[in-house]
This record gives sequence, structure tokens and C-alpha cells, in this order.
Amino acid sequence: MNSMGKKLLLLCLIILGFNNLVHSQSFFSRYINGILMDTSDITKPQFLIYPTLAYAPETSWEIGLSSLYVYYANRDTTNRLSEINGFTFVTLENQYGIWFDHAIYSDLNKWFFLGRIRIQSFPLFYHGIGMDTPEDYIALVDANQVLIKERVLRELKRNLYFGLEIDFQRMSSVNFKLAEEQQEINLPLGSAGSDNLGLGVGLVYDDRHNVLNVRKGNFSELAYLNYMPAFSNFGFQTIISDNRIFRPVGKNNVFAAQLLGQFNMGDVPFNQLALMGGDSMMRGYYLGRFRDRNQIATQVEYRMLPLPLGFTDRLGAAAFAGAATVFPDFSRASIHKVVWSAGGGLRFLLFPKKDIYTRLDVAFTQEGTGFYFFIGEAF
Repeated sequence: MNSMGKKLLLLCLIILGFNNLVHSQSFFSRYINGILMDTSDITKPQFLIYPTLAYAPETSWEIGLSSLYVYYANRDTTNRLSEINGFTFVTLENQYGIWFDHAIYSDLNKWFFLGRIRIQSFPLFYHGIGMDTPEDYIALVDANQVLIKERVLRELKRNLYFGLEIDFQRMSSVNFKLAEEQQEINLPLGSAGSDNLGLGVGLVYDDRHNVLNVRKGNFSELAYLNYMPAFSNFGFQTIISDNRIFRPVGKNNVFAAQLLGQFNMGDVPFNQLALMGGDSMMRGYYLGRFRDRNQIATQVEYRMLPLPLGFTDRLGAAAFAGAATVFPDFSRASIHKVVWSAGGGLRFLLFPKKDIYTRLDVAFTQEGTGFYFFIGEAF
């Protein structure tokens, strides 16, 4: 079982233990019941915090705390639902991480702030560059990482936003630990660490009302970032195209699709190549399992929210499939080197009035299985 599977099982054990605890602790009982049996005003902001516990060979035991805050600007439900989520963890190997993601809309949706922050000391599996890399990692990369990406966008006309984008990535104290069977490898560009600051612009069309569970809408982003040598250790440019559609099917079901492209030019360090995998796109693959200058990925998902079970309206399900490839340039892109991912999952309606579900997904790939437990849909 991979580390994500172990994390999932341990999280389930925590939840079961936590449920036993709340029967004897009135404070926790009120807290859990306040979430699961929420009767508050729909305009009221909501905050959720919960512990996590995980184990992986590269980290040993990991203890964490996750949180989610959702609200409407000015408590006006005609505004889009804003969300801020955080995650912090420490491990017995003296590793740590602090993550923050946000999608914030101002009153009347005139301003849109979309970004993420990652500060962590955490090992990375490195398989090499390209689609022909071995299934087993060739090096474990220990490093300190800082990632700050922010978009500050202003509405030009209804649902169309334009603004500045900034991306700062620092990788320091980098140490490539070769796998046991590896005698030597060609170290990639940036293997000694780097600081890179990208400045650029973005054009976004967004008519989603609830970013954590889109019932109907569209999202499309076209962004350009320039990492200039004056501000960066490496000079390169990145173009990102992210396009998503969401269409209702009947009363409760949703068909969702995404097409993602990332294209890099110049001297790109290995940590800022296009990375395939993760909990959102190409579930089932470790983030960075495949990496190269360019990536094209797509996925579709069918969501049943909720299932017509009769005895409850809080359980849902989803099925998904995706395909992707990475390549150095378009002359060497090949349809024969596309990999696939498919799977399904269960959903539980966490905040009924705000239509927010938790998801438990299992994904199957040509190389194995991945498990994911998150609040909100994958895209």
C-alpha cells in the first residue's frame, strides 16, 4: 500500500476514535454535531478544523491539523462562496509543512484573489525527466521549499477577469539521495537549489458560484509568467492554460471536464518543470512522477450529489477518468506515451446549506492505486 493509502486508513482510524471520544466529551460532541447537523443561517461563515495522522517510509509518523473557512462577502449569498483552507504537519524525522490555499471573491465579485502558499521541508521522489523514466524512483530529494503563487484579478466585465500573477519558488538545502540500486545519475538543472520569481499576467473567465462544488459553470485561465534572470537564478517563461466546464445532468448529477496545458521555455529547473500527478489532476500518480518542459492533461468526472438512496440525502458518489503526457517539445510529443488514470469515490455532504461535500476517492493507474480524502471536489 502506498503512503496515501496508509494516510487514508489512519485518518479513518482517527475519525472512529474521535467519534468514541465525542460521546464522553460534551465540547467535542457539540462541535461535531454543529458540523453534521448544521442549522445555522446560510449566510453565516463556517469554520472546520480536524486532526490528521499519517505514516510513510520517507517521513515516518506525521501529525497534522487541517482547517477550512468558507464565507460569502458581506454575508450576501449572491456573491460567490469564498474559501480558505490550511494544513500544517510535523513528522518524527524533523520535517514540517504549512500549506494555505484560497479562492476569495470581494463584494459583487469585482475582485478575485486566487493563490496558494507552501512552506515545507519534505522529501520528494525523483524518477527522472520524461515519459520513459523508471517506475521506481531513482533518488529521494530532501529539500526546504517555499512556494507562493498569487493572482490578483479585477473584473473587466461580467465574469471576465484580468490582472497580475506572481510566482515565487525557492528550493534550498537540496540533497539527492540515490536509491539503493542506483550507482549514479545525471543531476538535473537546479539540483543545487534555486530562487525564481515569475511575474506575469492572467486572463480568467469564471462564472462558478461555489468553487468547492460546481453544479453549473465554466472556468478558463490563460496565464503568462516570465522568470527574468534579474530576479531569478534561471531565466525561463511559462504559459498555463486551464479550462473547465460543469454541466448539470438532471436534478442532482453533474458532468465535469478539464483540459490543462503547461508549456515552458528556457532554462527550467527540475522542480518547476510541468509535473504530472497529484490529488487533483491524474489522481493515482505521485505529483512529479512524470515531469518535463510541457504537459497536456485532461479528465472527466460524473458526480451524483446526492445519490437517490431514500434513507439519506447526504451521500454521493463520483466516477472519473483522465489521460496525460509530458514532453520536451512538440516535435517529440507522442500519443503512444500517454498514460491514463481512472477511479471513483464516495461523497458526504458536510455543509448542507452551502452544498459542500467531503470526497473519498480511489484512483487506478498503470502503476498502482492512490487514495485521497479531501473537502471539496478535485476540480
